[in-house]
Amino acid sequence: MSSTESGDEGEQSFISHLVELRERLLKAVAAVMVVLLCLLPFANKLYGWLALPLVSHLPQGGTMIAIEVISPFLIPVKFAFFVALVLAMPVVLYQLWAFVAPGLYKHEKRLAVPILVSAVILFYIGCAFAYFLVLPAVAKFTAGFAPAGVTVSPDIGKYLDFTLLLFLAFGLCFEIPVVLLILVLVGVVTPAQLAESRRYAIVGAFVIAAFLTPPDALSMLMLAIPMCVLYELGIIGARILTRSQPEQRSDATGT
Repeated sequence: MSSTESGDEGEQSFISHLVELRERLLKAVAAVMVVLLCLLPFANKLYGWLALPLVSHLPQGGTMIAIEVISPFLIPVKFAFFVALVLAMPVVLYQLWAFVAPGLYKHEKRLAVPILVSAVILFYIGCAFAYFLVLPAVAKFTAGFAPAGVTVSPDIGKYLDFTLLLFLAFGLCFEIPVVLLILVLVGVVTPAQLAESRRYAIVGAFVIAAFLTPPDALSMLMLAIPMCVLYELGIIGARILTRSQPEQRSDATGT
């Protein structure tokens, strides 16, 4: 085979990969849009559900306000899009997986699927934790410290920005076990090094919690303690993973 023919085949292979990537991205976007279209009729109810932890702690007769003219329409739609993205995330990740899977070894495929599934589940748990535990604590804290004569009437847009940031922060913090497993897989750290760094991880967890939560001890502990527990779970998972490494290498080499 000549170098020209080899180059043409390489170019065709590259183009075919780009076409497949475009198709996978279109399917992922389509999944998000389908879920969004299903949620749009319930956008106001979804936002009411989101605002419930705050509204339930407002003073008697207190309400939220909309400063911008188009906010009553735009803000619920924006939250509906976020919910659609989160609900469609398994489909999005599946399209990503279907694109990269042909280039992975057998043992890498066995590891990638549990890691992706665990990442999605942990993100969902982090968002649920933020909604059911952290948001009520934040609402109670802020309402209780309002100065005399000040009416607490949060803007719906500002509240949405705050809650989305909180969901992302807790969702990502709950990915600690997955991050640790990936670091062990690529050889950056070992389970022993993770165990030795436990004290620094605990300090880091409390520092992160202090930045992400209101300035009260209860809210800080509500994030710092789960992060410490998840760090320990990551160490346990990394130890189990390293024990199975010889078997995975054997499968990869076919011996």
